[in-house]
Amino acid sequence: MMQDFPIPVVPFGPGSHDEAEQAACLPLPNDMETFSMPGYQYEADPQVLAAVCAILERLCDGMRQTSVHDCVRIELNTLAPQEVELLNQCLGQGEVSILVHEPQTLRIQETVFAGVWREQQVSGQGTLLRDSLLACAVPPAVQQSALHGAEAEVAAPALRPDIMNAPAILNELLDQSRGYQAGQAAHVVNLSLLPISPGDQAYLIEALGAGPVTMLSRGYGNCRITATRLANVWWVQYFNSMDQLILSTVEVVDVPEAALAAADDYADSMERLTEWMAAMRDE
Repeated sequence: MMQDFPIPVVPFGPGSHDEAEQAACLPLPNDMETFSMPGYQYEADPQVLAAVCAILERLCDGMRQTSVHDCVRIELNTLAPQEVELLNQCLGQGEVSILVHEPQTLRIQETVFAGVWREQQVSGQGTLLRDSLLACAVPPAVQQSALHGAEAEVAAPALRPDIMNAPAILNELLDQSRGYQAGQAAHVVNLSLLPISPGDQAYLIEALGAGPVTMLSRGYGNCRITATRLANVWWVQYFNSMDQLILSTVEVVDVPEAALAAADDYADSMERLTEWMAAMRDE
């Protein structure tokens, strides 16, 4: 049964704002975000609390039996509204937000527990169609969606007088994309270290375009990641806390590392979830 979408997600990325408004798409942190145990004000019925703890226990059991490179998934569509409310409060919102607009619309939010994600499929009208809790480095739908409709080749735009290095960069990216094998190390082209003219930038944007996945990782400042139309090629831009661009790269990889939960953080999340469940059961 379709439900109203319970968690508001602020739109960001290509197509959600004019270019001049991109910097203000989500609130910017002023300091490094560090883990703090979530809290909840909700006076939970014992049965509601037991149901939510059972879900988190299933999640922890799955995490213990797998690794960060696998995926534990628990479907939440059958939860009662009170259970959804308590689960939302228990998990909170972490640093990474992801929007997918093809082949289906997904809103993905990392929780305060690194490597634990909420993935929600919504209709064009914003109605919740599917609600899932996942534990993994990044939900598999991110890479799968980025490859949906991705091209093996892209055409080189027409040359203009102010273009310097963009054709060579594009050729390098095309070569790396053709030979890329899933799971291999990222090939990174650091645009910030190269002489790049405004014409070069426009050339690369025209050639690569934007794909169906946009991500924002908020730590110290922001890292904004966008899939391109070229298979396994991503725009990655780092901004400081004043929203000034400090590093711009193009990466050939399954999913850029900035969006992935690290194995150590994943292990920490298992411990913290266990501690949080113990605290909930004591209250």
